[in-house]
Amino acid sequence: MKTLVSFSMVLSSLFYSSQEPLPKVFSGERTDIVQQQLRQQAATAFQAQVLPATESEWTPRRRLLKAAILQSTGAVEDHALPLQVKETGRIQLTGYHIRKIFFQTRPGVFATANLYVPDGKGPFPAVINMHGHWKDARMGDMVQATAHSLALNGYVCLTIDAWGTGERTTTAGVAEYHGANLGASLLNTGNTLLGMQLSDNMRGVDLLASLPEVDKERIGATGASGGGNQTMWLAAMDERIKAAVPVVSVGTFESYILNSNCVCELVPDGLTYMEESAVLAMVAPRALKICNALNDASKSFFPSEMLRSYKAAAPVYEALHASDKLSYQLFNTVHGYWPEIRETMIGWMDLQLKHTGTGAPKKEPAFNLLPVAQLQTFSPDQRDAGVVTTAAWCTQQGQLLNEQLLKAPIDNNAKRKALQQLLRINENRTLKQVHTYSPAQGWQRIALETSDGSLIPLLLRAPGSKEKGYVVFTHPGGKDSIPAMDIEKAIQSGQGVVLTDLWGSGEQSSVTATTVDGSQPPYHTLARSVLWLGGTVQGRWVSDLQLITNYLKKSDGDVRIVLNGSREAGIASLFLAALGGNVTQVVLDHAPLSYRFDERAGIDFFSMAIHVPGILVWGDISLAAALSGKEVVFNAPVTMSGRSLTGAELQAQQEVFAQLRKRCKQPGQSIFH
Repeated sequence: MKTLVSFSMVLSSLFYSSQEPLPKVFSGERTDIVQQQLRQQAATAFQAQVLPATESEWTPRRRLLKAAILQSTGAVEDHALPLQVKETGRIQLTGYHIRKIFFQTRPGVFATANLYVPDGKGPFPAVINMHGHWKDARMGDMVQATAHSLALNGYVCLTIDAWGTGERTTTAGVAEYHGANLGASLLNTGNTLLGMQLSDNMRGVDLLASLPEVDKERIGATGASGGGNQTMWLAAMDERIKAAVPVVSVGTFESYILNSNCVCELVPDGLTYMEESAVLAMVAPRALKICNALNDASKSFFPSEMLRSYKAAAPVYEALHASDKLSYQLFNTVHGYWPEIRETMIGWMDLQLKHTGTGAPKKEPAFNLLPVAQLQTFSPDQRDAGVVTTAAWCTQQGQLLNEQLLKAPIDNNAKRKALQQLLRINENRTLKQVHTYSPAQGWQRIALETSDGSLIPLLLRAPGSKEKGYVVFTHPGGKDSIPAMDIEKAIQSGQGVVLTDLWGSGEQSSVTATTVDGSQPPYHTLARSVLWLGGTVQGRWVSDLQLITNYLKKSDGDVRIVLNGSREAGIASLFLAALGGNVTQVVLDHAPLSYRFDERAGIDFFSMAIHVPGILVWGDISLAAALSGKEVVFNAPVTMSGRSLTGAELQAQQEVFAQLRKRCKQPGQSIFH
């Protein structure tokens, strides 16, 4: 852990500039208010989600849950799409063989996989075996071991490389983490990493059901860690799964908040309408056995958290007269899919899918793990173009959505309303009280207390004259990261200056979240947590800026206000202007001109605070600038990967900004330096 925190500190020093600290607004030991707020919201959400206790109540609730999950995740059910299964080789082993395949999961998108098929005529029961964040993805030791064991016990087993892993990484043959900013980039296109995986896995069931060797009425699902998470979601959403064994993965969504979960386990707004118990209950009345490890290191998968969800889901199983189909078992192991858990899974699958045995563990047969290269569908230099990566998908979707933006009619009011909904801004948040403290180093020290219990710290210097107005400086690294030369320039010009720490930064930061981030990009923990709870970091920042500008207007009357935001804080400033905020001008430093995916290299130039689910479906930064009706200045604009924009590329972007401003019939202009 010390190594991770140290790496995070190095990453932060590269991401944000450092300089002589400004005076603090708050003195003494600081309370982690953000942590308290998020955990309180999560606890309230858990307690509020009480499941129906009768079948008549549960049936419509389940239908609504499924629709909401499809909407939140962007998952797609398309069982009519041709599978176009292609085989690149077979490996014959004693008692079974392994096919190296790829098949179509979305139009033009193919997943790489292995199919383990027992010798004999069949039809056999089948199990889709999903993997977590293991080395070598579907070909990793624990995933392989599960597949070999299933095949030797008479099951057809399908293992798929999860979206963005294994043979589906950006560069063929080069492993990469599919989450963080890479996986979160899917959010901007209206998709989620969880939804991409769920779509793939439902297509995996389509594949199994299409095989003559498979009895399509006897299909099960299993996986550990992230694969166990996929197992739960697949079983909940696809009723063709008759038996499911999620391993070291079930806990509570409440425990995800401020924990180190991957974005592949994120459902935006999820905790506003469900808890994990509801997803487990969606499997009823089909068979579900939960396996957790007593020595798991992650709170999200602690047995104590699993039992909370298990007990909450049990009444639904009882209402559907299927109490005997729900069970759990704890193992004296650490996180993983260990032999004793696999033996338990096999014995239980035999009872549920073959209707043989008692469900007791079945001794695992001997087998040999195969080298990764032997199981691969392709050699790295021969990967089929249909194996679409996250980078390629986001690029394609960004281009498509941009073309739609430039053609579709624009209703200004409807777009503003839609933007507010996308940002998930709390419209009821108000300024409760203003706290003033003794000045320091020539700065007035002020804290704005909000109705939701936050404290927004401000350092303020009054303008030389009212006509000069104020410049409100913001930076995702907090006010200590604002360039000193910019502050001094504003002061020398006679402008009033306001420096603030937006939610999650500086004196509003969460020590807990920063520690959990470890080697992940800044705001990794906060961005995921607030999305689960029905918010966005951008929305929180817009709300902070709205309260600050309203305070300045109330204190100084109709005063000129310029918002000067660096990086993703500049985008929040622009969003406020687009929503009709009290601003005269917006200046963005080193901000992107578009949310469109640019390139894999430099993906962590911006923090995870920048992402807004569905923003490219709504429009783009160019539309926000047009709707503002204000002068918008971009200093040193970049792409989403931090690449500088110059020449013809910048000119093309300028033309888009001008075109949208004209179509929205708004005053002002966009200026690019």
